[in-house]
Amino acid sequence: MRTRWRARHVLAHQDGGHALLRDGEVVWEDDVIVYVGPRYEGPVDEDRDLGASLVMPGLIDLDALTDIDHLVLDSWSDPERGRGLQWSLDYFTHRRHDVFTPDERNTVREYALVQLALHGITTYMPIASEVHSEWAEPYDEFVTMAETSRRLGLRGYLGPAYRSGVNVALPDGSRDVAFDEEQGRTGLRDAIRFLDHLDKLADPLLTGVLLPCRIETLTEELLRETADTARRRDVLVRLHALQGALERDLTQRRHGMTPMQLLEATGLFGTRLLVPHGVVVDRHPDVYGEDRGDLATLARAGVSVVHCPLTSLRYGSVLHSFDAYRQAGINLCLGTDSFPPDLVRGMDIGVHLAKLLDGRLDAAPAEHYIEAATLGGARALGRTDLGRLQAGAQADLVAFDIGDIRDGVQDDPVRTFLLNGTARQATNSVVAGRPVLVDRTLPGIDLTALQQRAQRLFERMRAAYSERDTLRRDADTLFPSTFPPFRAAQRP
Repeated sequence: MRTRWRARHVLAHQDGGHALLRDGEVVWEDDVIVYVGPRYEGPVDEDRDLGASLVMPGLIDLDALTDIDHLVLDSWSDPERGRGLQWSLDYFTHRRHDVFTPDERNTVREYALVQLALHGITTYMPIASEVHSEWAEPYDEFVTMAETSRRLGLRGYLGPAYRSGVNVALPDGSRDVAFDEEQGRTGLRDAIRFLDHLDKLADPLLTGVLLPCRIETLTEELLRETADTARRRDVLVRLHALQGALERDLTQRRHGMTPMQLLEATGLFGTRLLVPHGVVVDRHPDVYGEDRGDLATLARAGVSVVHCPLTSLRYGSVLHSFDAYRQAGINLCLGTDSFPPDLVRGMDIGVHLAKLLDGRLDAAPAEHYIEAATLGGARALGRTDLGRLQAGAQADLVAFDIGDIRDGVQDDPVRTFLLNGTARQATNSVVAGRPVLVDRTLPGIDLTALQQRAQRLFERMRAAYSERDTLRRDADTLFPSTFPPFRAAQRP
């Protein structure tokens, strides 16, 4: 089947990079693009005129939230309440359990994947909080998630997260990691089992990867075994690292090495490694505040840094700096990591944070962020057929409506969209030539019912923080209202 999209603006691919095409057309047959240009001469089976839209490669989110949002709860706390959002040592030792049933967890996953699709993301690698799980992510849960992803038609790089330990708050208020090493070994076995499952499934939209949790929650043994497995199976590894001062302190305390040194010592630099955040390196003011070679080390190792500008800012962190990482030769790609899964808002935030850090208005122009969300993600995945609109590439594309008067007058369509728009303007998307988002809807999904179910689960997730808190404070104390509730006047 041959399909054509026509639009006012098309972000085409030419001479190794993106190029803006006015009044452009994209034509694909089955799952492969066959034409990108000003006017296609030839028959098509389906023809859509998307009008005042920007059509671009589908967005690639390599730290994609597949959870009910937690940032709304834990990005506002003062230090005292913040300690209550971690597991207490008593909860870890005696009372840890799943907050949700497997069926409820499946609803959480469906809700999250629907959110990705609604925001124009076509390729994702999942991330979810383990706070409300008994440990990490079970094999069976990911088998079901793979089926949900197939039903929606998204392109997923999947694997259950695993860990050897969990961050805990100690009775004196300090922080540490409590370990259950057998859980880590079981988790890696399940991750390998899931790789086998996807191999048998042989679905081109699903690729198995290894997704260990945070570096401070893994033993050196498990890190080495992860690296060995990745090389043996030729699969990607994504590991959250270099993301905070506490992580650096805990890693040095346990291993006598910085997180960067631990990555190298365990052989992970010899894998196709993705590192979400990658913020706390020698350039960071909490370390040395100057470049002592960390960026060059990451570049030599071929590490892709998954930059999550919106989430980082909301937790008070920032990359030092986008341009410095790029100039060092590091492949930068993007992730959302929390709600909303809006890479457009994230790119806008990143562009302007870079101006502040580097003291230049051109420190990280819009085009560099667009490249990270498309070509950078494709490079991280080792896919030369993703992240671009050109003949021979996979037909993964998204259309954003930029014709509303609230979008303002237009200069450059990409720059104006990042300044004035959000990913909620996604109207249509296609993955491997098959429609996913159609006229702002997801066929077969009752969004209203799904939102209601998700809200009920969120309320339970919120309440469950109380039993994990060292002081067992109730949810309203841990998460106070912005303003006091209105009191109705008493009747005489």
